[in-house]
Amino acid sequence: MRTGPKYKICRRLGEGVYEQCQTPKFQISKSKKVGKKPRKFSRQKTEYGVQLLEKQKTRFTYGVTDRQLSNYVGRAREGKKPPLGALYQMLERRLDNVVLKLGLAPTRAAARQMVSHGHVTVNGKRMSIPSYEVVLGDRVAIREASRAKLFSDTAKERMESLRTPSWLLRAEDTGGKVVRLPEEPEGEFVADLSRVLEFYSRV
Repeated sequence: MRTGPKYKICRRLGEGVYEQCQTPKFQISKSKKVGKKPRKFSRQKTEYGVQLLEKQKTRFTYGVTDRQLSNYVGRAREGKKPPLGALYQMLERRLDNVVLKLGLAPTRAAARQMVSHGHVTVNGKRMSIPSYEVVLGDRVAIREASRAKLFSDTAKERMESLRTPSWLLRAEDTGGKVVRLPEEPEGEFVADLSRVLEFYSRV
């Protein structure tokens, strides 16, 4: 997926979109703001503009294309569960997201690459589809043949310092288990998914 210049995306959509947005390299220093003339007029965002912004935040946060997100919204509306919760659950249950949340990869892009290259297993079977949706009881782990190459001391330290969501249980040093399905965001969440549903109701 082509995401464009990440610096500009961080500026436009906020710090939570990419992990790199929170690093000093991507943060805007005060010195760059000195001498900048304030705008006399600020353009107020329309309802459509707000919805579009939230859609873009969701896309870049989860690393999905517009078509993928549209398909998720369609499935969420067709199901028996409330669309808002269903949409959140489907995005969170993506295998690349689970790999990231377990701390097996430093960034979402790295998590997607690990899955695509066949370094991740689900219930002991090799899985190479980043969009694969885990279910209750699934065990996700780094493939044994890949552990020596991918799982360094740095990765272990990252896992130990990372707060794992309550719906995931870190079962071992190189993996974890889905102990329940995600129901609502834990902590600060980047996007407003209700606005995303509203956006796709227009198209």
